Amino acid sequence: MDLNTITAVAHPQTRAELPVWTSSDAWLAGGTWLFSEPQAHLTRLIDLTDLKWPALTITETHLTIAATCTVAQLDGLACPPDWLAAPLINQCCRAFLASFKIWKTATVGGNLCMSLPAGPMISLTSALDGVCTIWKAGGGEQKIPVAGFVTGNQKNRLTPGDLLRQIDIPIAALKRRSAFRQISLAPVGRSAALLIGSLDAGGTMSLTVTASTVRPIQLSFPRPPDPGALRDAIVQQITDDLYHTDIHGKPLWRKHMTLRLAEEIHSELTGPARP
Repeated sequence: MDLNTITAVAHPQTRAELPVWTSSDAWLAGGTWLFSEPQAHLTRLIDLTDLKWPALTITETHLTIAATCTVAQLDGLACPPDWLAAPLINQCCRAFLASFKIWKTATVGGNLCMSLPAGPMISLTSALDGVCTIWKAGGGEQKIPVAGFVTGNQKNRLTPGDLLRQIDIPIAALKRRSAFRQISLAPVGRSAALLIGSLDAGGTMSLTVTASTVRPIQLSFPRPPDPGALRDAIVQQITDDLYHTDIHGKPLWRKHMTLRLAEEIHSELTGPARP
């Protein structure tokens, strides 16, 4: 869609060149949502592509995903064999309600900043203990875990002029055993529940609930609980008001599927490891 109110496009190449933010500005990365509907309040776009952030950087301790990294770039990452959780990357990329053509433009950061319950990059990065680095509008940086960055349906911790720079994933999280479950009302529909479980070498089990809830919910257990205890923990920690409702699923059904998928994940993680 043409944005016919835009009168200027800024192309900063460094942070120092970022223009002073106004209420009629918008960051432009992939633009798949920005150009999908009228944005009559906007007069200027600030194009982030000339900042040329490396899409993916692997160090001894972290995988760094630039906010401008596209879904296609992330999906194409060649992961070391000891990253047992690496299949989650491809699984979450395929949980998008979008074609592979959109993958080449849509960005990981854009998915987080849209903060939709069904955002699969939110599911992936929160389950892997990702931490957001935010360039604050007034200067400086702020680091927030992804699970705390998204606060509700299309709500997050960004304030006007803030810019999501990157998400850092600990390598240790990528080395955990993992289990993925996702369900939609339609065969290729938006996720109504997307759960990711993991088990580290010390026996700690984590469960991250997304899509069925308005924000990511994480549960952690020093040892895998029995199925009844897991169910009780979910019921206690995910209150009914946290379940999302829209045409893709009502709260009661989403709650039921959350409990069912959690049970499946528990069974997979506590069973024999896959070869």
